[in-house]
Amino acid sequence: MVSKFSIFLFLTVLLQLGSWAKSASTLENFIQCVSINSELSVPVTTTLFTPNNSSYSSILQSPVFSLRFLEPSVPKPEFIFTPLHDSHVQTAVICAKQFGLHLRVRSGGHDFEGLSFRSETQTPFFLIDLVNLRLINVNIKDETVWVQTGATNGEVYYKISQKSKVHAVPMGTCTSLGIGGHITGGAYGSMLRKHGLAADNAVDALIVDAQGRILDRAAMGEDLFWAIRGGGGGSFGIILWWKIKLVRVPEIVTTFNVVKTLEQGGTKIFYKWQQVADNIDEDLFIRAVNRVVALGTNSTDRTVMNIYNGVFLGGTDRLLKIMQASFPELNLTRKHCTEMSWIESANFIGLFPAGTPIEILLQWKSAATQPALFKSKSDYVKQVIPETGLEGLWKLMLEEDAPTVMMIPYGGMMSRISESAIPFPHRKGIKFMILYQSNWQEGDKNATEHINWTRKVYNYLTPYVSKNPREAYVNYRDLDLGRNRHKISFREASAWGQRYFKSNFERLVRIKTKVDPHNFFKHEQSIPPLTL
Repeated sequence: MVSKFSIFLFLTVLLQLGSWAKSASTLENFIQCVSINSELSVPVTTTLFTPNNSSYSSILQSPVFSLRFLEPSVPKPEFIFTPLHDSHVQTAVICAKQFGLHLRVRSGGHDFEGLSFRSETQTPFFLIDLVNLRLINVNIKDETVWVQTGATNGEVYYKISQKSKVHAVPMGTCTSLGIGGHITGGAYGSMLRKHGLAADNAVDALIVDAQGRILDRAAMGEDLFWAIRGGGGGSFGIILWWKIKLVRVPEIVTTFNVVKTLEQGGTKIFYKWQQVADNIDEDLFIRAVNRVVALGTNSTDRTVMNIYNGVFLGGTDRLLKIMQASFPELNLTRKHCTEMSWIESANFIGLFPAGTPIEILLQWKSAATQPALFKSKSDYVKQVIPETGLEGLWKLMLEEDAPTVMMIPYGGMMSRISESAIPFPHRKGIKFMILYQSNWQEGDKNATEHINWTRKVYNYLTPYVSKNPREAYVNYRDLDLGRNRHKISFREASAWGQRYFKSNFERLVRIKTKVDPHNFFKHEQSIPPLTL
């Protein structure tokens, strides 16, 4: 998919940049550079927005998930560029590099620390927003799909469903996630136990590298292709397209919700969930979401509610047999179960209300992840947390206003893929992943206390989670683990790099050193080159 035009464009821009660099302002230089050297005739100014433009704020804010980073004190991009074509992105990289402009790249806006659209260390900077690059080409015959990285999970699910009822892709449960950053971090969903991650199923890609070249898998080489599948976004280039292998799904799947409170024996049931969730039939995914609720309509007393969301790749009869044999404590019955198509289950696991039309998947909306003020952290668990440990966790949850502690089961295919197959290393031996999150409302003056609550819970669970290193999921970015400063060092970056990637971090650094030695693509937790 690398066109002759992109190669011609690369050479032409390099020849012309020198004569522009000494004239006009940086912004004018950028506009002139991209305008003259882009494949489309549409004026670049129609896709470029400065703070003086009435649309600037809405474009900056519209896809943002973490509202903390839209506060006035947070530095904003000097301008936002919304390319309409691959060549726009290519030229933007070449021009930015020539004029010494720092950039950030956003595909969906769900970065938990806002690193796709804000910068603490590289200012001023501009934002490349891939929102207009959303083409999806489904090939049922070859069982693959090419997806531009501005498209969302929901859009991909929907487009595949219009071509086939028995094909899907194993991507995220949040339907509004942008594909670009999602797959660069691994990308798990309700089929991870059956088919692994989206990154495990990526078979090709197009990337704009630090030299401004558009490269496919063959052109970039296996090292770089390895790095971009789980090595985190913003380090190696700008992904334009992913090619993902489709997987087969049954015409009918079964979903269920079972809710238990502490008063209903929730602790013992959750203790058993830990024992079975990673080794139960791999067609079955049971997510555990723990929240705090009032004990009654008029009560000020609160309790912890354990919600078990299940998606089973098969019919109700087989599911009930599996649950009776492996997890009878949940007391799953036929009345809890609903049979539906796989595409309808995407709505279910995305927490849309029952009966929501699947067309909602095209609307860049997510019931599971509404824009909010929040702080999150992640962990991986290898041993069952004892009941006393769970009771301490529930006690901490009851101290917070609106906490969520979500557990994602592993096992199955995740245990059979090598830790080094791609940079994502959390494989054999992992029982489940934990996401801790505190949410608060705008105007709440206790934001610092809410943030500190996540740290308190994280510290409390230290004895019960993975060690040496204490692992974390790169798509749940957490700057508490460390950050790159103006002067980047391998030693400092290892503090978070080892947690996200384990021993794969060293290979990522070697690849970064080879493909981007001057660290053009960087952010507060990007992979550093050894030369710095």
